[in-house]
Amino acid sequence: MKDKSEYRILLADDEPDIIEFLSYNLRKEGYQVFTASNGIEALAQAKKVLPHLIILDVMMPKMDGIEACAEINKIDEMKGSIKIFLTARSEDYSQIAGFDAGADDYVSKPIKPKVLVSRINALLRRFDKIEETSPSKETISTFKNLIIDTERHLVIRHNKEFALPRKEFDLLRLLTSKPGKVFTREEILNKVWGTDVIVGDRTIDVHIRKLRDKLDLNRIKTIKGVGYKFNEKSE
Repeated sequence: MKDKSEYRILLADDEPDIIEFLSYNLRKEGYQVFTASNGIEALAQAKKVLPHLIILDVMMPKMDGIEACAEINKIDEMKGSIKIFLTARSEDYSQIAGFDAGADDYVSKPIKPKVLVSRINALLRRFDKIEETSPSKETISTFKNLIIDTERHLVIRHNKEFALPRKEFDLLRLLTSKPGKVFTREEILNKVWGTDVIVGDRTIDVHIRKLRDKLDLNRIKTIKGVGYKFNEKSE
């Protein structure tokens, strides 16, 4: 992992105490920290400083965290950034909405600063080593009506370009790296999210559903009780 001072983190929360407390701990760790008190400010800051990682509260005035995350993902330079929701809301529907908006992780309040910093360190290590751990060294993989361009971080389906959030892109790359191979849930979690980050099986299901919906792709097959595979042959 490169020097932490090279990483920019954007923290958006409407509670000043949380902003101050978390900013202190992240800066103490060595990160550059930028702050926002609502979704609109977060969007403006994201465009301005292009953070490597963004921590968003879900419930914020003017524009909530989920809306802000969706808007940030429309910025070309922010497609590969890491987004985390830090929120007091832990309902399943709230988490699913967060992942649908392009979030990489979902952390419930309250959380100890050391735990949050540990998760951020793990996510940024993944960010730093993404090319090293990629399942294929080829920059372009082509299947029928489906092209994966790793250099431009694009997926082309029926001549239409899709700039997918990082985890969806990594998941698709993993499954297409060995067409026909069944990747277990444990393999997917380890290779896409990393062993240092704790996420549930539901996270994989949400990301698979999003890939199928966005790309109109039914070549990703569910192997009940085991995992998923990608069929190389056309649908």
